[in-house]
Amino acid sequence: MSTDDAEPDRRSRLSAMGRAFGNRNYRLFFAGQGVSLVGTWMTRLATGWLVFRLGGAEAPWLLGVVSFAGLAPTFFLGPLAGVFVDRWDRHRVMVVTQVLSLVQSAALAWVAFRAEGGAASIWLIVVLSAAQGAINAFDMPARQSLLVEMVGRREDLPNAIALNSSLVNGARLVGPALAGAVIAAAGEAWCFVVDAVSYVAVVAALTAMRLPSRPMRASAESVGRHLVEGARYAFGFPPIRALLLLLALISFATMPQTVLLPVFAAQVLGGGPHTLGVLSAATGLGALCGALYLASRPSVLGLGRVIVAAAVLLGLGLAGFSRSGSLWLSAAMLTATGAGMMVQMAASNTLIQTMVDEDKRGRVMGFYGMAFQGAAPFGSLLSGWLAGVAGARNVVLGSGVLVLLGGLAFAMQLPRLRSHARPIYVRLGILPGVGAASATAMPPALAEAG
Repeated sequence: MSTDDAEPDRRSRLSAMGRAFGNRNYRLFFAGQGVSLVGTWMTRLATGWLVFRLGGAEAPWLLGVVSFAGLAPTFFLGPLAGVFVDRWDRHRVMVVTQVLSLVQSAALAWVAFRAEGGAASIWLIVVLSAAQGAINAFDMPARQSLLVEMVGRREDLPNAIALNSSLVNGARLVGPALAGAVIAAAGEAWCFVVDAVSYVAVVAALTAMRLPSRPMRASAESVGRHLVEGARYAFGFPPIRALLLLLALISFATMPQTVLLPVFAAQVLGGGPHTLGVLSAATGLGALCGALYLASRPSVLGLGRVIVAAAVLLGLGLAGFSRSGSLWLSAAMLTATGAGMMVQMAASNTLIQTMVDEDKRGRVMGFYGMAFQGAAPFGSLLSGWLAGVAGARNVVLGSGVLVLLGGLAFAMQLPRLRSHARPIYVRLGILPGVGAASATAMPPALAEAG
């Protein structure tokens, strides 16, 4: 490619990065979420540090328990929540989940203000984490399904998903750093207070939206029948099944690094809340870079190979982090893991949402939530126990090896997945100018290089 050709290509990528902002509803959502997510990341870091401080010698195990409590409800409730999201008004579901999250954060602040150590405070945190997990089980499929209605055009959906991921990880840079400063100055409870107040912004943004009316699906069939129908659809189509299984494996394997981060900050690197903030911010920086890369892509073509590359980057980053004894080398490795995890997750989300039928979107995204967040608690619970047996470093090293094996298995399936994905992308016009008869001669969305 010549230099003259490269310059327009760079300009087209830059112009493509913000195309979802053309819709007023998405702009409102983006602004409200931007405020709320800073509080969310403050709460995540503050919760981990509070449990680590109160837990004493049992802190690694208790960190795993709290993480399990916060994520396990998505595994058990996610698919069922997806059924109701397909039946209910998704916008109203999101408003309710955000109000409930505000109440949960306020309750967590109350517990933190009263915490004086001991099991009672920790188990109250476990209960509140489980409550938030149940809320998230409904929030995730509603949020992901509502994106299509916010942007209006299916072709803008990949950009909206990538921009949303950029927002999450931009907040991940600010939130942990702010939380570290607040914890050092005033304690963990004030992080939860900030989080509770931040939900007001997203509720205000949601109520200001003007969304087109969506015909509601008749609910004559039973909830169980709809659930079975969604499961058969999601796991009966090889590309969606492969993406969900890889996502579940990576979420399971990556969780030890997240859960054990306070252990690495305090025991491996000899630091405190500020060290934990640096490590968490490094992961967020990598994830933000990965999300911005995806936002700059003009098409979903080539995302299959991108997913494989992201899995390799993630696996190598985990292995490197497990062996590091330097703060800045650890931060560099976590930047790589953040980029790999975000690209893998957001690219999988994009491919699934592009291929799924609209009337089954909520249920499929329920299974997506089950894979993305639902598999993670089992990894967190296992990692907390294994860390006490084999050491935190060896647990994270094993996670990196598992991720690399999963990426290799997915790469070997790409030639078979292309034959299943190609007809859908031809029908949607993502492969322009290709007739059905010649579709088999075209490179697929899952395998073509970006």
